[in-house]
Amino acid sequence: MNSLKFAKHLSIRLFLVVIFVLPLFAGLTTPVQADDDDDDDRGAVRVVYTITNAAEGNEVVVFQRSSNGSLSMQETVSTGGLGSGTGLGSQGAVLLRENDRRLFVVNTGSNQISVFAVRNRGLDLLDVVDSGGIMPISLTIHGRILYVLNAGGSGNISGFGVRENGKLVPLEGSTQPLSNAGVGDSPQPAQVSFHPNGNLLVVTEKATNLITTYEVKGGIAQPPTTNPSAGMTPFGFAFGMRNNLIVSEAFGGAPDASAMSSYIVNEDTFELMSASVPTTQTAACWVVITNNGKYAYTTNTGSGSISSYQIAKDGSITLLDAQAGLTGDGSMPIDMAFSNDSRYLYAIGAGSSAIHIFRVQADGSLKSLDEVSVPPGSLGLAAR
Repeated sequence: MNSLKFAKHLSIRLFLVVIFVLPLFAGLTTPVQADDDDDDDRGAVRVVYTITNAAEGNEVVVFQRSSNGSLSMQETVSTGGLGSGTGLGSQGAVLLRENDRRLFVVNTGSNQISVFAVRNRGLDLLDVVDSGGIMPISLTIHGRILYVLNAGGSGNISGFGVRENGKLVPLEGSTQPLSNAGVGDSPQPAQVSFHPNGNLLVVTEKATNLITTYEVKGGIAQPPTTNPSAGMTPFGFAFGMRNNLIVSEAFGGAPDASAMSSYIVNEDTFELMSASVPTTQTAACWVVITNNGKYAYTTNTGSGSISSYQIAKDGSITLLDAQAGLTGDGSMPIDMAFSNDSRYLYAIGAGSSAIHIFRVQADGSLKSLDEVSVPPGSLGLAAR
């Protein structure tokens, strides 16, 4: 085997360990008065967040974002919890919501969720709570309801009410199992997310090739319904403009075999629109969609690239460019996030320990701009 083939096979094997193996080991009261967030609502600064996921103490890394998309490190802030020290194989570890006033992050090593107030002067830690399970890896919020995906043990989802002051309150009866009904090993879930209408939760499961859904009634998740994924190893996903769900398929990290599929999803429907449209790259995992709903992007962790797709009005997808963005050999791009206006796309390289910055062109193409270093092991990404 020549050196080039050896390097390629080594990169793929490292990816498989990080994404598929290491993750395996690793009721509301009356709201109180809102805290003073006046500085958040007028002239808010542009910021990008990630977490170190360090086992000795998790931290949020804060970058100030300039008008041209460039980043400069501003500060690191303790989450009050512990990271896992390894890749999580998930999307949604860092979540920015409530009109960008609250930042939520997972502490996988201590089985906790941290909540921060987002202010122009920096982050204030508001709460640290038990995640309701083992190894929290993904978060989603709709209104005042937050759900966490716990991947450890047999795995589960669990819900919380978000008070006006940012405190989290566990929702009685909200904890539900994954497709394995709480029996046996975890099916290696990757992400949890609310449907845009807030009446449905979606979870991808890598080991079972299932997309599990939960109807939500009064904030409480109901028992799971399982749906087959069009392709193998469903991973990251995002919702488009018309209830269309775009899902990446890593195909177990097989070389140049990954794909994306699209579905129309609501409480009563799970309809396949486009089945396994190839990226022609390796290990498509994380997914983002532009604000206008026209373009979707996925990071190909095993190829050091980002693929772009066009989304039709009926929810079907077509590949635009298999290598719309390049992050470099061995960079292992994982999490992505858009700026608020979708003008800039940020992607973390797990191998490069950097955030790679791209300008999103009107036709959906990407222009590489720059990169900025992050602490090794950083993951999760959110921007405003």
